[in-house]
Amino acid sequence: MRHSVSLVLPMALLWATAAAAKDTSYNASVHVVPSSTGADMARGTVFIDANRNGILDDAEIGIAGVLVSNGREVVATDDVGSYALPVYGDMNLFITKPAGYTTPVDAFLVPQFSYIHKEEGSPDLRFGGIEPTGPMPEAVNFPLIADNSARAEFECLVFGDAQPYFNMQVSYVRETVGRMLAARNNSDTECLLFAGDIMGDDLSLYPRFKEIITVGDTPQYYAGGNHDVDFDAESDQHSFDTFRREWGPEYYSFDIGNVHFVTLDNVRYPCNGVDDHPFCDPSERQTYNGVVHDRQLEWLANDLSFVPDDKLIVMMAHIPFQTFTDNTAAKHQTDNLDALVEILGERLVLGLSGHTHTTENILTGEYYEGWEENTGVGPAPFHQIVTGALSGSWWSGSLNDDGVPGAPQRLGSPRGFYQLAFDGADYQESYKSFTHDHSEQFHVSFNSPRYREWAQKLVDYVNVYGGTRSEVIPPVSLNDMGDVNMLTRADLEGQTWAVVNVWNGSREDTVMLQINDGAAFEATRTQKGTGEAKLRSIEASDPFAIFRQFSDTRRAMASASGNNGYEMFQGSIWEGNAGPLDSWLWTNSSPHLWTVDLPADLPAGIHSLTVKVEDHHGRTYSDTIAFEVVEEIPDMTWQEVFWE
Repeated sequence: MRHSVSLVLPMALLWATAAAAKDTSYNASVHVVPSSTGADMARGTVFIDANRNGILDDAEIGIAGVLVSNGREVVATDDVGSYALPVYGDMNLFITKPAGYTTPVDAFLVPQFSYIHKEEGSPDLRFGGIEPTGPMPEAVNFPLIADNSARAEFECLVFGDAQPYFNMQVSYVRETVGRMLAARNNSDTECLLFAGDIMGDDLSLYPRFKEIITVGDTPQYYAGGNHDVDFDAESDQHSFDTFRREWGPEYYSFDIGNVHFVTLDNVRYPCNGVDDHPFCDPSERQTYNGVVHDRQLEWLANDLSFVPDDKLIVMMAHIPFQTFTDNTAAKHQTDNLDALVEILGERLVLGLSGHTHTTENILTGEYYEGWEENTGVGPAPFHQIVTGALSGSWWSGSLNDDGVPGAPQRLGSPRGFYQLAFDGADYQESYKSFTHDHSEQFHVSFNSPRYREWAQKLVDYVNVYGGTRSEVIPPVSLNDMGDVNMLTRADLEGQTWAVVNVWNGSREDTVMLQINDGAAFEATRTQKGTGEAKLRSIEASDPFAIFRQFSDTRRAMASASGNNGYEMFQGSIWEGNAGPLDSWLWTNSSPHLWTVDLPADLPAGIHSLTVKVEDHHGRTYSDTIAFEVVEEIPDMTWQEVFWE
């Protein structure tokens, strides 16, 4: 059933509370009126907080038509702003922030739109969880003030997995997103969205993370990831209790402009004995599964019943709805995507996720092997963006000029974030690198016989020595590859192709290349997205990323103190000889690679290669690099010179 909702407020009050620009100075909390005996229903009022104290005072007026939920049922406030909902012993009571209004924020700019009710509190958890709230309060009142969030044009920034496991990695967060947010003009930015794995298991680091993100002076909305759970929770009911205490509900919605934002919890932990997968067997170690539980599905259906069909739905969760990266894995995709699709119907939907530490721009209808078997849906039912990772490949690899690990992501993109620009129900997504000018959208390299021979030696080395390879010197290094933009006649005759990695590339992008002043020719996307298996090989790799992933020099750092190499995650120390990262971090496959064969008869000398990319929004990006053709590789080392 579709409900019709309107916000009714006296005109005089609207003038008195005229909308201003984004206001992050409204610091207050939800107004809770205690009860000694416990209310039989959840009741309260959504109201205009005229004096901004967070308390429903006698002269303040309620707002009609605001959605309120207990995590299952959803109601709209009546003509005086009142609501009533059933009570559960463990529930989140929250409103859907309407467009044109803002909730108060806490000192760290986390929106205050919910009351966490957990009558008996959490079981004994390492990171504390939720203290017992006792009986249901007499009233829970939700304050709002008017703002300009009803405007059609605005932007939000989206960040995937920051995932710091310890304080040094939190410092990398500061030097990455903290520095970016502090330097950036965020006046048009209505929200910062975090797609989960805010932490890397140690939830005691949340406060320092909050301090860093606050410099952005923008409200923040979070999804919980599989590294944000209380790992000592014995059931999924309690697994996000510390997250709820720190950030609020694990699923909720809010409105800005003509966009209805929905954040979902699709991390079931533990899944053991609940979900029908071998890894969820009760005899296995406790682990998670990507799935949206039934109560949440019921809430989503109820929530959307109030939302007009012409609104864009931006749906964020941690684990991808579908992913190229882990296309044949049930654990790393949303198990019951088919149930979500049934609820969403024909609505316009943009899905956002994290988890895989990759960027993927999956357009509606794209399809890869394993999706139907593992999500219940074949071709992508809506546009999906896997948003990459703030941490890149888990803060791995050599340090860059800022003293932060370069950590190129598994599909070859640099560490970065997404900018979403909205205009009504239309939007454009842009990927921004932390280490490149924001106009840069791709990189170019060459897959030559010389590269393939060099890479194969290091692949064999990792395959043979595995975890003990730190004790064995690699057979070759980047020194042996030499000048990666110098191609020999034998390289060209043995088939060399240019490889363009478009970091935010989609199947509707066009990539054109031009050598010198010659005719432009179109490159071919290596993955078609028509149901095929994933290509994974040196031939299907991104040399630009591989050169960096095969040259981890930080692990060779040593000192008399014994502080050798570097800590990766969960106490693992990566040390020993410089060389390749673990194979699961290599860009030996990617859905956003385009290739074109180079002519074998290119004359010796310096050549220019111009690349022009047109994305699916019609935007164009271009860059030119120089490369050199030689008959044979010259001696690239210093030659002793004598002169009399």
